[in-house]
Amino acid sequence: MRRTPALLRISAAAGVLLLSACSQPTGGSAGPETSDTSAAISVVTSTNVYSDIVRTIGGDQVEVTPIITKISQDPHSYEPTVRDRLAVSEADLVVSNGGGYDPFLDTLTDSLGLGPAKIIDAVEVSGEHSSGSNEHVWYDMPSVAAVADLVASRLGGLDAENAELFTENAERFKADIGQISDKLADVKSTHEGEGVALTEPLPAYMLEAAGLVNRTPEDFLEAVEEGNDAPAGALKETVDLMSSDSVRFLAFNNQTSGPQTESVREAADVAKLPVVEFSETLPEGTTFVQWMNENADNIAGALRS
Repeated sequence: MRRTPALLRISAAAGVLLLSACSQPTGGSAGPETSDTSAAISVVTSTNVYSDIVRTIGGDQVEVTPIITKISQDPHSYEPTVRDRLAVSEADLVVSNGGGYDPFLDTLTDSLGLGPAKIIDAVEVSGEHSSGSNEHVWYDMPSVAAVADLVASRLGGLDAENAELFTENAERFKADIGQISDKLADVKSTHEGEGVALTEPLPAYMLEAAGLVNRTPEDFLEAVEEGNDAPAGALKETVDLMSSDSVRFLAFNNQTSGPQTESVREAADVAKLPVVEFSETLPEGTTFVQWMNENADNIAGALRS
């Protein structure tokens, strides 16, 4: 969603590129395998979503610095700091979402002259990017699997001694997210074609994988995504949708709500329509795999209610 700048909190510690790998969980339930190394690979990611994925694959062989870690930080409007620039300039690898979601990182890598060998752009890797497409590819498990493969390959190129380890960790991670895809396929087998409403396209890839159909007026979603007020008619149509038989639940982005999306949620509450919350950044104290499993479970739970 294109929003006005929010209160920004800088996650990078003063003048230092690397955050402790212990400050965030390490991904899948079993965690990555590790191996002794004399010098960790430095990786900068745009958000803590990608830092967790990289850490899960790289284990103790990587030191990862996410720039966006808090819900108060908006990747669309974030202004990079001198410390951010230093971190990126010293990184062995930079991972961005791309697709216009985190343009601050494009600005940094372009100004520093970093070549494509040092950059992973998740939207480009996913092949989902086209004009007007949904850039939230971390909600698309096949796209995440493709990113994991490229992360393992790039890390292996930087540390050949541990290349096999990175591949093994990526395979384990892909098996974990494959189970999430299986959950969504199970939902699809029972609920394919059923309608849902969204306040933003954030979880759209996951809902599509579950076989669900977005019934939200396009004018409403487009306005919200661009940070504008939806036309009165589109807002009314969306509010009325909450009390119709056309949708099973409301998918609500709990990080970017505004007066109009809150009014839609209020209408859902009045109509006793289930509301499933989704977020853009990784919730504190959880891993990517745990987070996406919970999202899949919440979708299934709402459809059972």
